Amino acid sequence: MSKYCKLGINIDHVATVRNARGENHPNVVRAAKIVEKAGADIITIHLREDRRHIVDADLLDIKNNINLPINLEIAPTMEMIDIAISLNPHSICLVPEKRQEITTEGGLDINSNFKNLNLISEKISKTDIKLACFIDCDNRQIDLLNNLGIKIVEFHTGQYAISNNDKDKDFYYNKLKKAVIYSSNLGFTCNAGHGLNFENVSKIASIKKIQELNIGHFLIGESIFYGLEYVIKKMRNLINTARK
Repeated sequence: MSKYCKLGINIDHVATVRNARGENHPNVVRAAKIVEKAGADIITIHLREDRRHIVDADLLDIKNNINLPINLEIAPTMEMIDIAISLNPHSICLVPEKRQEITTEGGLDINSNFKNLNLISEKISKTDIKLACFIDCDNRQIDLLNNLGIKIVEFHTGQYAISNNDKDKDFYYNKLKKAVIYSSNLGFTCNAGHGLNFENVSKIASIKKIQELNIGHFLIGESIFYGLEYVIKKMRNLINTARK
């Protein structure tokens, strides 16, 4: 297992600020270039069905101007799968979506989406795109993905991140660690993300079998005060130190 943990930077909320004025500032491609310069490994973008931040035009703009692999987060619908195939990103991560939610509130329910995910998996298997699902730390969900042949997971770290006492934080950390070990033993590639920041990332990054962390909202917000390149480099250093 490599000591290195990849860092994906989600730039959705650069687009959120841009869309507030309906113009082109701040420019998402400019942000993506800073992400690349700062030493991140992946550009993560979420094309929501309501297009509240990233929009279709952003997809090609980023792909045509950035050398980093693109991780495209999308809802598990055929409309989104067709868009993903036309873009041909390095990877896609299927996430649940509810129009009224402010942000993704939990993992995808594999059981209720099983038939649809089977069709999606078959369609994506004919491409070079890596397919992942964003799930909670639940062995039943992992087993269902294993049955589908989807062998990449991104574990939802939101409950860990929002825990306001050590007891809860330790509970969710241990739950994540057990899920990572369980899925790794089944041959899964394990990623994680949601709600991570400078204070809580090191403990998650110390789990050696986690191969990639995707972080967005905190870094975009923090960059208002310290600059995007600085905060990405600081996050990169924290993750590297946690792996030593």
